[in-house]
Amino acid sequence: MTDQNMEAKEIYDGHADLWVRQDPILLSDYSARPRVLELCGDVGGLTILDLGCGEGYVGRQLAERGAATVSGYDVSSGMITAAEKAAAANRLDNLTYAVADLRQADFGDPEHPVDLVIAVFLFNYMDKASMARILQRVRTVLKPGGRFIFTVPHPLLPWIKPAARPFFMRPEGGYLSSVDVPFPGRIWRRDGESVEVQAVHKTFTTYFQALNTAGFQRMPHVEELHITAEHVALDPDFFLPLVDLPLHVAFSLQS
Repeated sequence: MTDQNMEAKEIYDGHADLWVRQDPILLSDYSARPRVLELCGDVGGLTILDLGCGEGYVGRQLAERGAATVSGYDVSSGMITAAEKAAAANRLDNLTYAVADLRQADFGDPEHPVDLVIAVFLFNYMDKASMARILQRVRTVLKPGGRFIFTVPHPLLPWIKPAARPFFMRPEGGYLSSVDVPFPGRIWRRDGESVEVQAVHKTFTTYFQALNTAGFQRMPHVEELHITAEHVALDPDFFLPLVDLPLHVAFSLQS
């Protein structure tokens, strides 16, 4: 386990309780995760892998929408414990979880490929070589025509957003020269609590080259995710500092 992954594990093991929620409360519960669910579309009867599942917030919603199975993996035992408790409390028996360092451990089974793989803010906790390994594994466990959806912090955000609430990443170095450098950051909840996050920096070129090397031949659907007028109307104090800023990027691909 590398230092980057040890930091991610410590971040989440130490503050798992701040991530547990049934309803949206984190900034990215508004600015990113709803769009991930929209991109997933109708998941009725689908088999799904949730990489870097955290406490299971997105996976639970996929399970509730009729997925046949959702298998979640995360490096943090604290987050997996929280996910298992939430699944039991919601009586969702189509959810399973495992503690795993996905950069080193295999996931899924190529003999039993799945319909959909999601990775919501996973790759910002690892270097590009580790990401490349996971992307190659994703290709082997997806059915022909299966889909892969992932989100990452916007590569430019650390340079254009001040280090202030409700979300920031603190850059170290330049945009092109800092690939694989971990940037510390923080993301706030609407109740005022905040949690540590991290972005191991990658450029757009890094992502596109890695996807091509992994064998994804079709052009990905790419969206820059941001705050909307509806968000501002809901809570101006919280969302106004982020208006007109690209916060995250969503990639959607087909095998």
